[in-house]
Amino acid sequence: MIFDPEIYCTAAETAELDGTAPLALAGDGLWVGVLSRGACLLDGVDRPGQSGDILLGPAPLVLTPQSDCHLLAVRLTGHCTDAYLLQLGAARWADGAACPGAAELIAQLCGAQTAPMAYALLCAAAKADETARPLPPLVAEAVAAIRQNYMALYGVEELSEQLGVTKSHLVRVFKQEMGVPPGKYMTNVRIEAVKTLLLTDEYNLDMIAGLTGFSGANYLCRVFKREVGLSPAAWRTAAAPLPAVPKLPPRSQEMYV
Repeated sequence: MIFDPEIYCTAAETAELDGTAPLALAGDGLWVGVLSRGACLLDGVDRPGQSGDILLGPAPLVLTPQSDCHLLAVRLTGHCTDAYLLQLGAARWADGAACPGAAELIAQLCGAQTAPMAYALLCAAAKADETARPLPPLVAEAVAAIRQNYMALYGVEELSEQLGVTKSHLVRVFKQEMGVPPGKYMTNVRIEAVKTLLLTDEYNLDMIAGLTGFSGANYLCRVFKREVGLSPAAWRTAAAPLPAVPKLPPRSQEMYV
C-alpha cells in the first residue's frame, strides 16, 4: 500500500478576512487562523482576539471585526486533525507567541496545499493551545470529567452533581469561559469520538452509540446529522482512506506484443 499523508492531515480550504465585514467559516475539520491586525470577536467567546492571536476551532465559526482586521485561516482535515479536535473542544483564541511560525505556514498553505506543511501547522497549533491561560478550577474539573467519562455521563445535571454545584451555576461559569455550555461541549466531544470510531470498520452504529454515550443508533444519527451535516454512513464514506494502488510487476516480468 502506498502511504498517503493527505489521509492524516491536509489543507482543505483557505479563507481571508480583510477589513470590517464579518466572516463565517464552515466545513468539517479544524480552522487555524492568524489574526495579524486589529481586534475581532469570535461568536460564543467573550474575549476578543487581538493582533497576534491564533484562531482554533471547528466550524461553524462567525468572526466579527471590532476594528479594521486581517486574518488568514486554513481548514485542516484528516485523521490527526480529528484526534486533535477531540481534545480541543470549543473554539477559542490562543496565544500566538507559542507558535511564531504559524503565520508563515498558513501563507505557504494558501499557495501550495501540501500535507507536510498542513501537519506542521497542526503541530504548531497544538503548542499554542497548550499555552492557553489556565481554566478556573470548576471549569477545568468539568472539562476533565467530560473528556474522561463522556460515554457514561447522563447529562449536565449529573455532571453538576458530581462537581457539587448547581446546574445553573455550572452552565453559567462554563459558558463564560469556554464559549459554549457544558451540554454542547459534551456533544462535541462525543461527536469527535464517534468520528474516530467511524474511521474503522470494526464497529456498527449500535456499538458506536454505546461506546460514546448515545442512547441508540437512531439518536446518534439524528445528532450527528445535525452537528456535522452528514449522516454517519456518509461521513464514513467521505473519510475512508483511498484504495491501495496495485503494485506493478517488475519490468523484467513485463510482456511485450
